[in-house]
Amino acid sequence: MLVREIHDYLDQLSPFESQEKWDNSGLIVGSMDQNFDELVISLDLDEELLSKVKPNSLIITHHPLIFSPLKTINFDSYATKLLKILIKKDIALISMHTNIDKSHLNRYVATQVLEFQDVRCEEFVCYADVNMSFEKLQQHVVNKLGLKALKVTQKKDHVQTVALTTGSGMSLIGQIQADCFLTGDIKYHDAMEAKSREINLIDIGHHESEQHFTALLMGLIEKYLKKNQIKAIIANSQNPFDYK
Repeated sequence: MLVREIHDYLDQLSPFESQEKWDNSGLIVGSMDQNFDELVISLDLDEELLSKVKPNSLIITHHPLIFSPLKTINFDSYATKLLKILIKKDIALISMHTNIDKSHLNRYVATQVLEFQDVRCEEFVCYADVNMSFEKLQQHVVNKLGLKALKVTQKKDHVQTVALTTGSGMSLIGQIQADCFLTGDIKYHDAMEAKSREINLIDIGHHESEQHFTALLMGLIEKYLKKNQIKAIIANSQNPFDYK
């Protein structure tokens, strides 16, 4: 199968043109006219994962390997080290980032992973009425996402409405209309801002909240792959953080 064929199918599911201006979703490495033998789906790339991927494969990741233009390729950075491997092994790379965040991923985590009811989504933010104590909500989130560490900010004991943005969503705090905001990568001053707005926070981790991209995408394209006799493998990269 040609890379172009799967790229066009993904574009129908979640248009690449809907990505944010700063994003770099789409074909990052390889050619549209390149044939591939095997498909690998992962949240990210790392050297261990690439060592196991067969030559002449196609990888679809959530996070783009390259965000900013590269001025040098000297193989001493994360992106350039992996680029060298991809090119040597003739592996193509497509990324689906903010386009699929908007169209599918946030809703999938809210409904299928956290099992919230009556979820309503607006761009990057999904809302749900949970009507539970903050303590109970924390435990629910820990259990469903398998969090190994819990970082919270509390202003309210009871949560009626919760907001969710997978990955790193604190730049959206100004538009959040909820008692509690679930997102990742929460920093010190983010917590101060949330407290001033009387919004509870639960840090659901970047990797922990977005690792569900692989199951989501596999579910979306499984019938298409079977129809075209394409073998697909879920091979997630490792979380770069260790929790002691």
